Amino acid sequence: MMYNKYLSVTLPLIKKFNIFLIILINWQCMATLPRDVIPESGTYERELDISVAGQNRNYLIHIPKNYSISKKVPLVVLIHGAFSTAKHMQKQSGFSELADREGFLVAYPNGAFGLFGFFQHWNAGHCCGKAQSDNIDDVGFLVDVIKDIQHQFNVDSSRIYMVGFSNGGMLTYRFAAEHTEILAAAAPMAASLGGRASAADSIWIAPQPKSKLPLIIFHAEDDRHVPYSGGSSPKKGGEREYVSVKECINFWIENNGCAQNPIEEKIYQNAVTHKTWSSGLDDNDIELYLLKEWGHKWPGGTFTKNLDTVNPLSRFDAAELIWQFFKKHER
Repeated sequence: MMYNKYLSVTLPLIKKFNIFLIILINWQCMATLPRDVIPESGTYERELDISVAGQNRNYLIHIPKNYSISKKVPLVVLIHGAFSTAKHMQKQSGFSELADREGFLVAYPNGAFGLFGFFQHWNAGHCCGKAQSDNIDDVGFLVDVIKDIQHQFNVDSSRIYMVGFSNGGMLTYRFAAEHTEILAAAAPMAASLGGRASAADSIWIAPQPKSKLPLIIFHAEDDRHVPYSGGSSPKKGGEREYVSVKECINFWIENNGCAQNPIEEKIYQNAVTHKTWSSGLDDNDIELYLLKEWGHKWPGGTFTKNLDTVNPLSRFDAAELIWQFFKKHER
């Protein structure tokens, strides 16, 4: 009895201590990007003079190996999901390693309302959390991040791209619609461009873009957080609803003037359906990678490398596919 009583007291303390250790690990210092010089290759933190709830907004910037200020290079902006971090996005996506090989800059912005380095999220118009309810200008923040990087680095302004996962993918949809003049292409993942927080709210949809923009989209058929067919989340429940992936694609098909019928192929032993809606000679195509039995997680890197080699998705790497798509497009 005394032993059980001891466990009932100590186990919660151990769990709290483990959480504290995780927080400390996440707080590991990262070098600050100097303002007046270009440092050696690596990942640095930059803080902007933009404050939300008493906290200055910040982002991480990865400088690729052998970077030279004398040469214009592409910039890829990666947006993490809700309750994640820029640091976690860097780790799970594998984009920094890809950037070292291919020679482009990568920015990883952090969302607002973080606590102990966690819980950041974004205002994507229809989602999510306090960032959305307080109408935080996250689109404006991303514009400032891009301008800040352009001020210090030799960025090829015709080759700026954006990738986002989940809530970050929703913000990517929104940014792509509102600032097509900045991006050369975009890659929303496990996301939706519209929805509503409750049945009492009207459906919010990203605004009509001012110009065409190539998109490469990733989603899982069995995503229980942001369902492929739209509607409420089977995982989270509640009244929040999302616009279906089909509606998202139709939004961009109409905007880009793409063919209604896609070219379709089954790849990775039928575990992935790849569809392409062609826009003709102007090359503003829409591509979709629809994954079977994948759920709501980044398709590649951290997750696929640990799969059994007989699993067809063990070789799937979204970062590689995204970069090959981006390389074909410039504004």
